[in-house]
Amino acid sequence: MAQPFGEMVTESRPSLWAVVWDWTKTLVICALIALFLRAAVVESYTIDGACMEPTLATGQRVFVFKPLYRFTTPHRGDIIVFRYPLDPSRDYIKRVIALPGETVAITNGVVFINGEPLDQSKWPVTIDEYRYSEYPERQVPDGQLFVLGDNRPQSEDSRVWGFVPLKNVKGKAFLRYWPIWRPAWLG
Repeated sequence: MAQPFGEMVTESRPSLWAVVWDWTKTLVICALIALFLRAAVVESYTIDGACMEPTLATGQRVFVFKPLYRFTTPHRGDIIVFRYPLDPSRDYIKRVIALPGETVAITNGVVFINGEPLDQSKWPVTIDEYRYSEYPERQVPDGQLFVLGDNRPQSEDSRVWGFVPLKNVKGKAFLRYWPIWRPAWLG
């Protein structure tokens, strides 16, 4: 009779404690990775309010990329999450309109940057001729941003409470992932 190549293998069962220990290590490592990612890379936020409609509505959820603005400054049109300047314990979400050093003004609902009308055709913006439709020309200070909600009549933003310090910016909203049947890139 021919001898088989290699060694014979028999099934051995690990002890219950070995299985529990393996699962515990795996779960702890996964939790640490998830906590790191949430704290340093991507965080989820739920929209509460009508200020960004129709782009974002109450109950929708977005992912915010946090490290981006450690290496660069926000660009006009970015949707950002930031600590509200009048109460840093609250987070707000708005669209960047004017950058440090630029002048901004609003006349009859039309936004002017450095004296030129801002082309907002690529953003779904709701404008009301009467509510917050005027804003006197001001220069955005260094280290600050001028932000507006897309639903201008329902949004209290830089027109009401002033500029957003760059140090308050938490990150850029890049993906609406909830509801699951209406995902959208926000970039």
